[in-house]
Amino acid sequence: MNCHDILIDKSIPVPLYYQLKAGILNMIQNGTLPTGAMLPREQDICQELDISRTTVRQAITELVHEGWLYRVKSKGTFVSRPKITQDFIKKLEPFDVQIARENMVPKTRLIDLKVVKATAEIANSLELIEGTRVIYMYRQRFADDEAIVTIKTYLPYTACKFIMDRDFEQESLYHMLSEREETKVCMAHRVIEAVEAVKEDAKYMNIRVGKAIQLTKTVGYNSESRPVEYSIARYRGDRNSFDVNIYVE
Repeated sequence: MNCHDILIDKSIPVPLYYQLKAGILNMIQNGTLPTGAMLPREQDICQELDISRTTVRQAITELVHEGWLYRVKSKGTFVSRPKITQDFIKKLEPFDVQIARENMVPKTRLIDLKVVKATAEIANSLELIEGTRVIYMYRQRFADDEAIVTIKTYLPYTACKFIMDRDFEQESLYHMLSEREETKVCMAHRVIEAVEAVKEDAKYMNIRVGKAIQLTKTVGYNSESRPVEYSIARYRGDRNSFDVNIYVE
């Protein structure tokens, strides 16, 4: 990183830390600071740009909190890998389509597939009687060979048993369900919350226990507003961001 590429103008009413932050961010986004690049030491940035240590620290801290940079103790501050923008919360489309749009290669690994009895939570979500048979599917999903999400999906067995012999690593679940009108997902309700990674996340997504996880619960409905899918997805917080448009009415 060449500090001289960052313009700091002390004559304008824009906070110096914000000018520095914007300058570093611009260098990351235009590729001048590539993934893995190390930033100069804080004191070196201070001297080069004639700004205070507090100013530099605030700018870098905000970029760390926003996921653009990360710190390694006793080594320095580095440019993070860019997050994958997930806009599935505002439209229905297959995972492969989302990842391909990011110019990455999608892949799915089927961890488990079996028929189980619906617990109270699953039965309530699918509007079934507790104990009713449902299809249970556990998938691990990748972007460029990096696991970024795991998904546990439950489907009503009676309506969806026709998909049991399909290849879930090569075919989209939503495409399969779309083959029949009564199982085609036309609308979905999603709830997202922040949780901490557990041992299962560490095993399947190479993330430390306690790190941030974006937990998403989805109920998919057919054209008659009957639930045909209940999914619980766990997204790596350090590799995913969510994109939402909000309009004023």
